Amino acid sequence: MDWTADHFPNHPLLAIGREAKSIRPTVLDIGCGFGGLTVALSKILPNETVLGMEIRAKVTEYVRLRISALRSESDKGEYQNTSVMRTNSMKFLPFFFPGASVKKLFFCFPDPHFKRKNHPRRIISTRLLSEYAHILVDNGRLYAITDVEELHQWHVKMCDAHPSFERIEEKCDPCISAMVDSTEEGKKVARNKQSKYFCVYRRIPVQKCLELGGVNVEDFWNVTNFGVEWVSDNDVDRTENKN
Repeated sequence: MDWTADHFPNHPLLAIGREAKSIRPTVLDIGCGFGGLTVALSKILPNETVLGMEIRAKVTEYVRLRISALRSESDKGEYQNTSVMRTNSMKFLPFFFPGASVKKLFFCFPDPHFKRKNHPRRIISTRLLSEYAHILVDNGRLYAITDVEELHQWHVKMCDAHPSFERIEEKCDPCISAMVDSTEEGKKVARNKQSKYFCVYRRIPVQKCLELGGVNVEDFWNVTNFGVEWVSDNDVDRTENKN
């Protein structure tokens, strides 16, 4: 995918000699809503490439026009490193980003899906965390915030249980302040004097995961680790002959 032509035609890195094909998103605001955090991160992280990802067509178009207006109004060439794309991140994220290519992932005020039967639809789950771990660089960051305490507990439970992530405290990280204060949903929560709950996780380096006993291709079918018995084609043939 040509990110430069479609999203970042005047990216500041192009002015210092970076090849167009090397420009790709390194910071993702997943479920970006009306783009408050997306545009805030553009100024906080001027040397990164920020992409908001949103499933709703009209909301995506609003953010696109918002970014376009900010670019036009800026006399310093700001906001050229940010854009928005309409997609279903839960289904298609790995198709857009290769392994170890993203530095930061943000999940701000996602749908809580309160009913137990809908919990698998939550955007932070064991399966999806594995996808997030795949695209994150070693020591990359995953940020999550919500105004629903039960959902926050779910986020912590899922991330704590995943072998590729560990929780960290980064009080001086400006991205946390932006996540708490810059989104439209976050501002609404503040106006209503409600609580916000957030957590930040570090992507454990791949080599360390392996040293700690993380799952890899070579040991996936290991009987000791997983308690499964490998059945070869010959075993299947013998079983069929007996029948």
